Amino acid sequence: MSLIAEIEATHDEFTALRRDIHAHPELAFQENRTSDVVAERLASWGIEVHRGLGQTGVVGVLKGSQTKAGSKPRSIGLRADMDALPMPEHNRFAHASKNPGRMHGCGHDGHTAMLLGAAKYLAAHRDFDGIVNFIFQPAEEGGNAGAKAMMADGLFDKFPCDEIYGIHNMPGFDVGHFGFRKGPTMASSNRFDIFVRGTGGHAAQPHKSVDTIVIAAEMVGVLQTLISRHKNPIDIAVLSITQIHAGDAYNVLPGETVIRGTVRTFSTQVLDEIESNMRRVAEMLPQVHGGSGELKFHRAYPPLVNWDEQTDFAMKVAQDAFGADHVDGHTPQHGGAEDFSFYLEKVPGCYLFLGNGEGAHRDEKYVGMGPCELHNPNYDFNDALLPIGSSYWVKLASAFFAR
Repeated sequence: MSLIAEIEATHDEFTALRRDIHAHPELAFQENRTSDVVAERLASWGIEVHRGLGQTGVVGVLKGSQTKAGSKPRSIGLRADMDALPMPEHNRFAHASKNPGRMHGCGHDGHTAMLLGAAKYLAAHRDFDGIVNFIFQPAEEGGNAGAKAMMADGLFDKFPCDEIYGIHNMPGFDVGHFGFRKGPTMASSNRFDIFVRGTGGHAAQPHKSVDTIVIAAEMVGVLQTLISRHKNPIDIAVLSITQIHAGDAYNVLPGETVIRGTVRTFSTQVLDEIESNMRRVAEMLPQVHGGSGELKFHRAYPPLVNWDEQTDFAMKVAQDAFGADHVDGHTPQHGGAEDFSFYLEKVPGCYLFLGNGEGAHRDEKYVGMGPCELHNPNYDFNDALLPIGSSYWVKLASAFFAR
């Protein structure tokens, strides 16, 4: 494994920084303290700082010393997300969350620290021809689409990127091992509400009512056939009912039942077909029973589709730097969603994974402790990844400008 010695020497500094961010988690579009920390560090290293994109986003612009005046320089975007999750933390180590009900349960504290580590090194070694845009993004979690918000505020107009890259830590992967996949890599994220409306009445006289609970129960089963019988079995998709709400009393048939859930696909075309079929079921099935139905379908994040050329390039950088035995070029598709997908719809690039291990790195353990998995209250980013991720970012940028 080839770490950059100067970055390795700052491991303690960035471990302390990462743990400070972990202890002070902030939710989507509220990352004020975190963005202050990021902006102050970038400015202290002589990097041009821009704030306010996507409300709390930060962009650091670093121009190489070999960039020719008057020329249109090549540019690369390196992105880290900054937001935390609305969940409690059960860890007992010293850097556990100090903000009740908020936790860095997805490793965005580590993503931020890795990119800052690379920014510090590149600011001290500007011997390249071009521009590095360090993109610190808010609000990746919960369908808040911080990436889309930054783009709406002119991210790529103000800071053009020829290519863009992102890293996510991955529990269960060996520490320091890289995962890549060409094409559709992470699923789209979509949520829906179906309103089944009928006629309420006395539970002892169902013949005088249109029972929305019976209709909804039938609809749950019919919706599953959209995956098992209406979709091409070669295509991957999930339709999950996660909520059913109706009524308040034991002896009253409610006049409305609400069904909620999520749909995940790796193809927009498949998603179009599923949404169309869901609308048909939601509107027509209740009519069979004398009721009515309405579907509200919200598309949060599109599928994340890595570009082939940029994935090959990013993978070769990892192989050259850390060895082919530390790189998997066929990482399985992931059913989770990621708003980096919005960037990849506009700019060529790749989103890759870096192994976080199984959780042995956690400082303090106790009986009943949960697994070190994403969005688990006992998760913690593995600080051993900091010099690995920072070194990779530097090597990727250097290789980009050397092409």
